[in-house]
Amino acid sequence: MAAYAACLSVAACLLLAQQTSARNDAPCQPSKWNNGYQTFLKRHLPPGTPSSLDQNEWEKFIKSLGGCDRPTQSFLHPDELDRVRSVCTSQGGKLLKNNLCISKQPFTFVTVRSVQGTCGIKSVIEESKHLILACEVLENQCVPVHFEGNARDEKPSNNARDCQDPGRGSQDPGTRGHAPTFKITPLWLFVFIFIFHGF
Repeated sequence: MAAYAACLSVAACLLLAQQTSARNDAPCQPSKWNNGYQTFLKRHLPPGTPSSLDQNEWEKFIKSLGGCDRPTQSFLHPDELDRVRSVCTSQGGKLLKNNLCISKQPFTFVTVRSVQGTCGIKSVIEESKHLILACEVLENQCVPVHFEGNARDEKPSNNARDCQDPGRGSQDPGTRGHAPTFKITPLWLFVFIFIFHGF
């Protein structure tokens, strides 16, 4: 019986961990991470971004940020902040999937590829693509919290709804999106069978 109770406790912990790590299934819902927007700004719109594509300049810059742990990094020009934020609104973005919105217009940004842990630059490339951003509510505003790569050069669908429907209100996070839905996963199924099989 003790082994059964121990297994049940482990399963309950796994289920609780799964719930707290779930991402929002629609944009502009309350964020689970209070520093998501600040992390986004630090990683993708930091002040002092080099204006050239010189690898030595970018290597110095990335070292100054302490960002040698990520092998691929994309940087937008800090002057574009308002335009980047608009991707999380009905004016600038369309729903892509889950909490991801895609910009209605392409952006020009720099992607830097480096040797992980060393900041040794492999390439510095200027790209022009539609941005894919995770958008969540922090301090009553829908803001970007994650930059998703757009390797397939996706474009917004004319049939997709706007990232933040204007009819949902602009300040009340409770009126945006809907809560993450409960989904039966293999882990839930295992726990269900385990609990009822034990009785």
